[in-house]
Amino acid sequence: MPNRTTLKFLLLALALCALARGAAFAQAPDDARVLREGGAAVARNDDARTESATREGRLRVFDEVWEQVRVRYFDPALRGVDWQEVRRSLRPRAADAGTEDELYAVLRLMLGTLRDPHTRVFEPGESDDWRVQHYVSVGVSVREIEGEVVVADVERKSEAARAGFHAGDIIVSVDGEPAMSLVARRLAEQNAGDSRPARLAAVTRLFDGPLDSTVSIVFRRAGETKERSARLRRETRTRVPTFEVRREGGGVHVVRFNIFTPAVAEAFVRALGGELKGARALVIDLRDNGGGEAEAMADLASTLVEPGASLGRFTDREGRVQLEPFTRASLVSSADTFTRFRGAVVLLTNARTASAAEVFAASLREEGRASVVGEPTCGCVLGIRERHTLPDGGVLDISEMDYHTAGGARLEGRGLSPDVEVAPAREDLSRGRDRALERAVEMLKMKERRASKPAAVSAVAGG
Repeated sequence: MPNRTTLKFLLLALALCALARGAAFAQAPDDARVLREGGAAVARNDDARTESATREGRLRVFDEVWEQVRVRYFDPALRGVDWQEVRRSLRPRAADAGTEDELYAVLRLMLGTLRDPHTRVFEPGESDDWRVQHYVSVGVSVREIEGEVVVADVERKSEAARAGFHAGDIIVSVDGEPAMSLVARRLAEQNAGDSRPARLAAVTRLFDGPLDSTVSIVFRRAGETKERSARLRRETRTRVPTFEVRREGGGVHVVRFNIFTPAVAEAFVRALGGELKGARALVIDLRDNGGGEAEAMADLASTLVEPGASLGRFTDREGRVQLEPFTRASLVSSADTFTRFRGAVVLLTNARTASAAEVFAASLREEGRASVVGEPTCGCVLGIRERHTLPDGGVLDISEMDYHTAGGARLEGRGLSPDVEVAPAREDLSRGRDRALERAVEMLKMKERRASKPAAVSAVAGG
């Protein structure tokens, strides 16, 4: 059984940062609890920043990234990428970069050839705290539906809301370029193929641009031909950990959180002894959950699964098992008595369900503890041992471990397919209808009517 120190090995391994800079995330509901935790950005070191101000300094940073990936990446074959050719073609561009942003654009282009969102770089001073994500956004979150870019969410009190954007609107063009043509160009810039994670990154990068700059967007309502236009400013926004519980009736409760952290695990434990006491069935909404801390994920799984269940295996580039977390009888995040929920569980997933959230969903399903409803997950499940500081003060994350479920399934690049696939249509977004949640609640109520069992919570002594 792994100890606390062993699991801390994956503190950042399962944290999925935004798939692209400038990604806009769905905003937390008004009644969601915002959970505050510590965490710091990479300190800006003005002396170190001079490293990238010279040609020699830029090449030193480029070479450091290239070499660290060569010797540490989980796949010695580097996913079939000709790493020497990548160096040959991109090193001159790094040398000639006029600004720090241009240098890091080249570094991201190089890492993009690996088609791995976990392997990434942060510029000096750029926040790398995965618990509190700072990003640049125009206030609109989009997704691809049936060959069109569709608004999935509009942030409250944003310029986009004031300009009249609604969920379900279709993006026609961005700065005069047709939206889907721009998606294709973003894919080419990423040099990352046409996989699910790559397309997701390309779509979320649709409105990319410098902070405080503006973008012209043409859009229209679904079912209408009239086009509307707006110019929106790119502003800094913050996405913080949230936790929400609500009752759906018939003994079914819905739990939603956007990241796995100790505070989220503690909130879930408290809810099992409070709001969820007497609940007969749970819907755990993992949509847009990008992962988080392995210990928190294991704690949450331990409240649903008996102790001793494997949560999968992480292996290094030599194929050796470096970590195999298990569910446990006592929790790391809480020493109090906790309640193990024994009722039926349905998990909701989508393409932004990633990393630790994918491990959680796959493990619960393999244990027979949950069904999965929604859309296939990201397929973004690789492990990071430790972060690497670059010569200019930037930070490099490298995927050093692969992951397989306890049953031997590999999720990286494939994701987890739901038991019942329910993808939103444009009309659903326009009307605010959540058919995946509806289906999950319907499944649980039907199961409860057949079973008619008493409340399914039992006390477990904490350790």
